[in-house]
Amino acid sequence: MPVPSPPATDRQLRVLMVSDFFYPNTGGVESHTYQLSQCLMARGHKVVVLTHAYGDRAGVRYLTNGLKVYYAPRLPFTQAVTFPTLFGCFPLLRSILIREGINLVHGHQAFSTMAHEAIMHARTMGYPAVFTDHSLFGFADASSILVNKVLKYSLADVHHVICVSHTSKENTVLRACIPPKRVSVIPNAVDASLFEPRTPQRQRHADGCAQPDAVTIVALSRLVYRKGLDLLAAVLPAICHQHPNVQFLIGGDGPKRPLLERVVARHGLEERVQLVGAVPHEKVRDLLVRGHIFLNCSLTEAFCMALVEAAAAGLLVVSTRVGGVPEVLPADMLLLAEPSPDGLIAAVSVALDRVQQSSADPWLQHAAVREMYSWQSIAQRTERVYRQVLHGDARDDSMVGRLLRYHQCGKWFGKICCCITAVDWLYCRWLEWWQPASTFERAPDFFLPTSHSMQADRTLASLCPATL
Repeated sequence: MPVPSPPATDRQLRVLMVSDFFYPNTGGVESHTYQLSQCLMARGHKVVVLTHAYGDRAGVRYLTNGLKVYYAPRLPFTQAVTFPTLFGCFPLLRSILIREGINLVHGHQAFSTMAHEAIMHARTMGYPAVFTDHSLFGFADASSILVNKVLKYSLADVHHVICVSHTSKENTVLRACIPPKRVSVIPNAVDASLFEPRTPQRQRHADGCAQPDAVTIVALSRLVYRKGLDLLAAVLPAICHQHPNVQFLIGGDGPKRPLLERVVARHGLEERVQLVGAVPHEKVRDLLVRGHIFLNCSLTEAFCMALVEAAAAGLLVVSTRVGGVPEVLPADMLLLAEPSPDGLIAAVSVALDRVQQSSADPWLQHAAVREMYSWQSIAQRTERVYRQVLHGDARDDSMVGRLLRYHQCGKWFGKICCCITAVDWLYCRWLEWWQPASTFERAPDFFLPTSHSMQADRTLASLCPATL
């Protein structure tokens, strides 16, 4: 029989975070999962992370404050996403759920095959599930249609969905055809203590600049099409030609790096544009404080944590007006541009004038960002969602109820969903016969030594990913 969800006490939750995207890979989803896990642990809960192996990092690892991470032996086949197997991960997931005494599964990111598979198997075993969508997708191109179908299947049976912006919520509700009341908006946050400005007064030049009045523009992201690298390549020569005192620091790596290298070489910008390559998360602050303006050219964003990190470091942010970006920062910290070369060039020109004429203290901006985005607040709101799911959801979780929800996914797709769910249920029954839950040895728990009330109030200054 499927294993029932272990009861949650009034104070302690036992959460399994699942995603293909986790450290040592870098990105917004990775940082969100790590920081949220640390905050929940600080509030007295048990959190375990399941992701796939990254190179030599495989097996079970313990990160800061005893965060337990299972690096499963699964093969990534594109952009850190593992090859979908449907049922291949079920035995391992079942073992983790039982051994760790988990009572709720939380999947992250619509691209993550591990998250989708974990939600399907967890629901078959009777565990409540929550899903966080970190991205925006369209409705017309082939990849978006495929992801939207998978998302519709996964979210048909989850108890609650979290989106990182109101724009993202709208997008997810339309793509997955779920009731808006089952979706909450909980934004990302940033540990501002990791992104302190360098000096009380904004510097007029970056490290190593030949010109004392030079203004440095920092761009930091994965060098992929979705991040607008074609736009960045288009505006680089124009901005450098119009503003002789401007220099660029471009961090990140990806398939679009050769394009930037060709543009830099073709226009002779080697002295003014520096491609620094991939930047470890613990070095991001050091790169940001070398600049004055942060430039984001993304074509789609649900939230974009990089903007908050740059603002916390005291930089003026220029970004394309896409997705949930307008919700992220106030107008005095963020200049919005249309996602076109002309729009970006005009916005950067305004930002350059503001930087050169302003004597604002970046520490005041840092303090404002710290007040706006707190991981403790995000953890509290997420915990409320967990408790609502565990104690307040009165849905029909029987096999018949689940099949009825899946059948509503579409005339033909709904029938396919029902078949997959039925096979998964039979597989679960076979696994229970082959290796009963009662035979599993319970994994020892690890909790922070401080009391629950002290944990809830502690800061995240010591939770830097540099300690990984």
